[in-house]
Amino acid sequence: MRNLIFATILIATGACVAPAPTFDAQAETAHWVELWRTYDLDRVGDLFVTDSTVSYLSSEREGLVLGFDSIIAHHEGFGFVAGGSLPEQELWLEDVHGQQRDDVATVTAAWFFGDRTAPRDSVQRGPVTFVYAHIDGNWLIAHVQFANYE
Repeated sequence: MRNLIFATILIATGACVAPAPTFDAQAETAHWVELWRTYDLDRVGDLFVTDSTVSYLSSEREGLVLGFDSIIAHHEGFGFVAGGSLPEQELWLEDVHGQQRDDVATVTAAWFFGDRTAPRDSVQRGPVTFVYAHIDGNWLIAHVQFANYE
């Protein structure tokens, strides 16, 4: 009912809401991988929703990380600093799959962290899910959930 009322108001006022642009899972997650290649804390706000609604379930820590300030602190805990630094290990994604529904998109992938040339079972790895929201012309991460493979 609420959507019908909203649509009626839009039609009656002549307002038009442009649909979100097509979501590109490879491109959007490449920005996130680049964040992990630079450990640049200043870039976190370019990729994540920056309010109290953003959330993160880590594979490294128990509990929900909720709100942008907590997301910043979580990244600081991994060694992210303003201006960035060179990490000792590499993070990468494989089997990236994205789906879009209007202004929300989900991405599932396998994450890996360590030496890319090492045997697969010797690096940290697991599934990851990203939820992106199209906000003010940008695709921003609204939620991330990591897990570990044994």
